[in-house]
Formats: sequence, structure tokens, C-alpha cells
Amino acid sequence: MSRSAWVVLIAIGLSLSTPALNAQEEHHHSMGPSECGEMEVWDYSMAMCTPLAMKDMPMKMLMLHGNSFFTQTVQEGARGRNAFTVPNMFMADIGSSFGDHHYISLDFMGTLERWTYPNGGYPELLQIGEENGDHIPYLDAQHPHSSPIMGLTLSDTISFGSGKDHVKLFFAPRGETTDGPIAFMHRPTGMVNPDAPLGHHIGQDVGHITSTVLGASLRLSDTTFEMSTFNGTEPEPTKVDLPIGNPNSYAARLIEQFTPSFYAMTSAAYIKNPDAHNPDLDHLWRYSASLYNDHSYENGWAIHNAFIWGLINYYDNTSALNSFSEEFWLHKNGANIWSRIDVLQRTPAELVITSSSPNDPKWVTAVTFGYTHKIAAWESAEVGLGTSVTKDFLPNDYQSAYSGNPLTGKIFLRVSGMKMWEL
Repeated sequence: MSRSAWVVLIAIGLSLSTPALNAQEEHHHSMGPSECGEMEVWDYSMAMCTPLAMKDMPMKMLMLHGNSFFTQTVQEGARGRNAFTVPNMFMADIGSSFGDHHYISLDFMGTLERWTYPNGGYPELLQIGEENGDHIPYLDAQHPHSSPIMGLTLSDTISFGSGKDHVKLFFAPRGETTDGPIAFMHRPTGMVNPDAPLGHHIGQDVGHITSTVLGASLRLSDTTFEMSTFNGTEPEPTKVDLPIGNPNSYAARLIEQFTPSFYAMTSAAYIKNPDAHNPDLDHLWRYSASLYNDHSYENGWAIHNAFIWGLINYYDNTSALNSFSEEFWLHKNGANIWSRIDVLQRTPAELVITSSSPNDPKWVTAVTFGYTHKIAAWESAEVGLGTSVTKDFLPNDYQSAYSGNPLTGKIFLRVSGMKMWEL
């Protein structure tokens, strides 16, 4: 990693740990809609409570949030790699109420992954998607996210005057579409895991970095309707840019809050010209459905769970590819037990495996169990030491390329925190 990247990461950690004048009480990343206060509403895309304007109660807020994993990976098999990488993200949100009904906010989401990943990407067997700066597809690796600007969104949340019903209008030169589940780096069950889900590009959360997004979200009681239009060409992860394109794609999402601790969402999206390097791919469709729940026990343990299904049509020369992810996070005090099970379809061509049917998808599975222990905490930041083991289960046709069903081991230091201020 470059010296400048280390400096910025350390600065983020220090900014989260520095006491603030006129700060609120310690505020951790919200774990569910039931935690939102009277002047807050649950933002499903970000999986956190956000301010809601109320009559005669003006407010100005600043929020900082960061999450970084200093990770050493060791992999078995012919395709295994050993590498040190730093998956990371940081957010800043500033906003103010205007009158009795409007809350205007500017959200910035950033990362340094372009400089904290090796040229071949973050090692993750069976993962694919995007190309590096030499136009070589990432293989058995997660690509870096657009750096340093992963998202920049201006929004107006308009309350209806009573309760928490509202409409939100937003524009993002680069931001999130209204399809897919909660992006893995925001949902509680994904924030504790340094890996992106293997279904990231298969109907799941690839839409969280999209160019030129215009959208709206309407909440009525326990039901939320969301729609957006955007430019369908995916950003190139190794470029430092912020392109604006013509909106040529669209997405819709329906969210239902069944209880304070259980909700579901489903979505569909039409994407035009998704790949700038493949003009033959005119369009594709993405679909998703996901369930989220949390529960606290009397003995102090709490559990969060997410189940996700994704489907994509016309991707990588196939009519359809499916993906499933099951995640949980069980925690108490400094102990954190977590897991992810990925079950998805991959073709031999995607994984560069010789086959007489290169575009015939086959099911692969990756099972991960991890443990993270909090070793230090101050103000609204904490440091945890973690480890995980992933076991891949492959069809016979794929096992020769991977030397059977390989294991991956990781050890990492997680630095995370969140702080909110009243200005």
C-alpha cells in the first residue's frame, strides 16, 4: 500500500475517535428500524437511521462512518494466492432541515481500494467481475471499488407532517440504484465480513456503484416504493473519475416492514449497455429478493440474519444465472460470531476452465465461518481482531482447476466506527 493510503486510513480512524463539541451520545451504526428515534427514519439502502424533519424542530447534522479490514489471506490449491489487502470504506453525511418538512443532505462515500488492492484484486476464489487497468478480467478475485469516490448523493427527504411517512428525492453522479438487496458493506451481517459475496454481480448488490442516478422513494405506513433511472454502463474500478451519462436504464424496488425487526424487499432492473468493452451486450435484467431480521435475547446475545436471492439475464453469454446468500451475525459484548453461505451458478468460461460446454452454468458453494473479538474501543470507534475459514464445494468438472475443494484462511484487524454531531 502507498504511504498516502496509509496516512488517509489512519486519519479516518483518528477523526472517528476524536471527541466532538456538542456531540450526541455515543451513536453506533443502527442495527434495525426499531432503533430509530422520533426524529429519524430507517433508510433501507444504507441500513441506518437518518434524520426526518419535524415541525418547529430545526436540525443540522454531521455523520462520519468508516470500516476497514487489514487482511492477510492464505488459499489452498492451484489457484490459491497469499496476499495482504485492505478492503475499506468511509462515509460523510451532512444535512439540514429547511422549514417543517424538508431535510436536505449530501452523502459522500469513499474508498482507497484502488491503492490498497494488488493489481490482481482481493483474493477470493470463485469471484469474478470487472477488469483491471490492463483490461484483464479479475478472476478468483474481488475488484476494487471506484476510488476515491464510491458515491456522492444529494437528497431531499420530505415529511408529510405526521408519523414517519415521507418521500425522498435524490440525485447521484455516482450512487445506488433502487435494485438489489442492501449492499453488503451496509447491512449488519455483511459489515463484519471483509469479503464481498460471490453473488455480488449476479443480481445482488452490484448496483450500489452506478453513474448518474435519479430516484425517488415513497414510504406509506409499513410499505416503501422506490424507483430510479440511471446510466447502465458500469464504472471501471481502476479509473479515478466521476463520469456523467444519459439515463438509459431503470429499476424499481418494493419494501415491506412486517414487524419492527423483520422486513423484506424485492426488485427488478433493466440495464442498457452495461459493459463498455462489450458492445455486443445490448442490455440485461437483474432481479432480487431478500429477507432481514434481528432478535435480542435476555442473556445479552443478539442475532442479525439476511437471506438474499439474485438473478441476472443475458450476463456472460448465459440466459440466466442465479445466486443465493445466507448470512448471520451473532454478538455479545466483544464477541462476534458470523457466517456466510454462497450458493450460485458459474460457467466454465467465467472461471476459465476448459469445457465442451463453456457457457453451461454449474452450481458452486462457498461456506464461511468467522470470529472477531473486540480488542479496543474509544468514543465511537473500535478495533477487532478476526479470523475466518472458507470451504469451497465444486462440481467434478471444476475440481481439477482448483485442486479439489480448496480452503481459504484469513486473519485481519478490523477498524470501524461511527459518530454523529448536532451542528
